[in-house]
Amino acid sequence: MAEQRDKWATKIGLILAMAGNAIGLGNFWRFPYQAAKNGGGAFMIPYFAALFLLGIPIMWVEWVEGRYGGKYGHGTLGPTFYLMSRESLKPRTALIFGIIGGMLAFSVTTLLNSYYLHIIGWSAAYTYFSATGAYFGKDSVQFLINYLGNTGQVLLFWGISVALLGVAVGQGVSKGIERWVKVMMPLLYVAAILLVLRSLTLGSPVKPEWSAIKGFEFLWEPRLSEVTWQSALAAAGQIFFTLSLGMGIIQNYASYLGPEDDVALSGLATVSLNEFAEVILGGSIAIPIAFAYLGQEGVKAGVGLAYIALPNVFMNMPAGQFFGAVWFLLLWFAGFTSAIAMYNYLTALLEEDLKISRKTGAIFVFILYLILGLPVALDPTKATLDLYYLTELDNWVGSYLLVILGFFDIIVAVWLFKPENFWEELHKGAYIKVPEWVMILIKYIAPAYTFILLFFTTKSYIESGYFKAVPSYVAKPEFANWVWLARGMMLFILIIGAVEAYMAIKKKYGEELEKNEVIIRL
Repeated sequence: MAEQRDKWATKIGLILAMAGNAIGLGNFWRFPYQAAKNGGGAFMIPYFAALFLLGIPIMWVEWVEGRYGGKYGHGTLGPTFYLMSRESLKPRTALIFGIIGGMLAFSVTTLLNSYYLHIIGWSAAYTYFSATGAYFGKDSVQFLINYLGNTGQVLLFWGISVALLGVAVGQGVSKGIERWVKVMMPLLYVAAILLVLRSLTLGSPVKPEWSAIKGFEFLWEPRLSEVTWQSALAAAGQIFFTLSLGMGIIQNYASYLGPEDDVALSGLATVSLNEFAEVILGGSIAIPIAFAYLGQEGVKAGVGLAYIALPNVFMNMPAGQFFGAVWFLLLWFAGFTSAIAMYNYLTALLEEDLKISRKTGAIFVFILYLILGLPVALDPTKATLDLYYLTELDNWVGSYLLVILGFFDIIVAVWLFKPENFWEELHKGAYIKVPEWVMILIKYIAPAYTFILLFFTTKSYIESGYFKAVPSYVAKPEFANWVWLARGMMLFILIIGAVEAYMAIKKKYGEELEKNEVIIRL
């Protein structure tokens, strides 16, 4: 029998936690500059296509995976992939898919969070800097460089953020994570709505042709003729990032459901809350505000949008210290509620596979993130804002491995688990009946779309020189060793993830693997 596991105390707590998992820096920082860089309205057309054809189907797939694994007492992806794969394959062959799933999920939650947590720390720092006016009247580029160069200060704000994550996760699912998100998510929405209202009242403070309304027009005017393969790929990639697909953390949260708890409507509600936060709120803050003060080009600043461009705006905006603090606090809330899911994945892994208590596991994960996050803090290329170590990790972990894991999600949960089993699981305890035609999207369109995304992303990476010994984006070859450090770290974590998944599966299903036949079934 499966061991008794912690459960979500309330349905609203689950929905807010799942929404918080999805709503992160990608909504309020990454989405605006991706949309601006790829043509505004020309980006939104493939964005909504990817949401419908890719995002919602894979979201349902991952909810089903999580609840199914939770029935057997698993909150991590290795054992879950194994259990679902053995519906079509012999246990020893199913083990291969279990190892792949466990390896990829462990790597993403470990490596992505190792640098994502630093960006959350930057947001905490800039909340303080805005409230005190520390960067007002100063060059925003040099101020950011000086901050990143102050390693003690960087680690202080990082440490505060990660320690609070550890406290929340250490308290458990219902008494920790659920309680924290019930406070933070409403505050996040309040902060976002406050900033939206401010963006709508900016007018044209710099040039007549630069206004918040022009920013809205740029984002929402459909320009089908300007849609390109590049914008379509960027839109699909944004859907993966913003919905937290291909990370294993949706499955982890869903594993704390009961076997008959709804996943169909809950998954759709999560997508809806995320899209409201991203498109309606996120699209109504950074783009209009930056457009009013900096014009169209100012929105395309990438990492500089949040920490360079917008501080320049707040310096010149009435009540700029207040609205700057609200903006960065919003980023901190958004990052925190996403990072907590990745933190919990690793804590659950220690708790379930190694039988380490949750509080002790939370401490171990804190130490792990400290070790893995040090290269981000110590990278000397931060003096020129190149951040080679972080960039290399983000290129592969935050943009590539997500898609690979998303592809395997569909292969395992739909095709190997068998479509009829998946459809039955999706509707167990469901509050809604998903239309039959959606199964066509899940079985054929979503995997084909994901494969195309993976193929053209690989092609783009080759053309951009990402596969070279020294990637083309490295302007200073003498610092290429930081790229290789990132690559070595990825390889090391992938190996650790594969070994951990193998051991976790073998520990509980060793007799099945030895006899090569299914024995444990609930």
